Amino acid sequence: MGYVSAASVPQPRAARRGEAATAGSGRRSLAAALLLGALGAAVVLLASGRTWTEGRVTGVGGTVALEAAGGEVTGVPTALAVVGLAALVAVLATRGAGRRVVALLLALSGAGAAAAALLGAGDGAALDERAARATGDTAARAVDLTQTAWPYATAAAALLILAAGLIALRCGRTWPAMSGRYERDGGPRARAARRVGDPERPEELWKALDRGEDPTEGA
Repeated sequence: MGYVSAASVPQPRAARRGEAATAGSGRRSLAAALLLGALGAAVVLLASGRTWTEGRVTGVGGTVALEAAGGEVTGVPTALAVVGLAALVAVLATRGAGRRVVALLLALSGAGAAAAALLGAGDGAALDERAARATGDTAARAVDLTQTAWPYATAAAALLILAAGLIALRCGRTWPAMSGRYERDGGPRARAARRVGDPERPEELWKALDRGEDPTEGA
């Protein structure tokens, strides 16, 4: 039986601790990005159906109260929220440079939705259209315009999508891909790898030493 010096024996425990810490950090950042992105997109989509602006117009029949929903003011936040949801799913199905591109798209969709919501908060065009329909006068304009809290809630929710994209840009390299997870946990190649041990792996060397074998024989 050959001799194995203490200096030549690998030390897998420290490596395992480092890998476990990296994996744990990756799981936490992934969960945070998924939660922020999904929550932000859901609120943006919900807010598009709520009243954003209110006003009134005076016509022949008297004063008419007017209101416009977010989707009537601007459809940009809703469209970008859908893009953000798609990017949130796609970031898990991609790797490497592709994942960074999708993460950037996720961040940009959140930033764009927030900007559109803030710009739409003071836009009275939708109320002017309603005023024209209510009075039958194309020159009628809504007056006493007020904004509800919904456009600002939309902007805040869009910032959550932006945060999810930034997290993906920073930490996405440590996240597993969908295909990689299947392959690692239950795919044919993963099962074959578990059946055939790799003698070069540190844990295999330790197992050989525990069995009383010399892992350097035949090297």
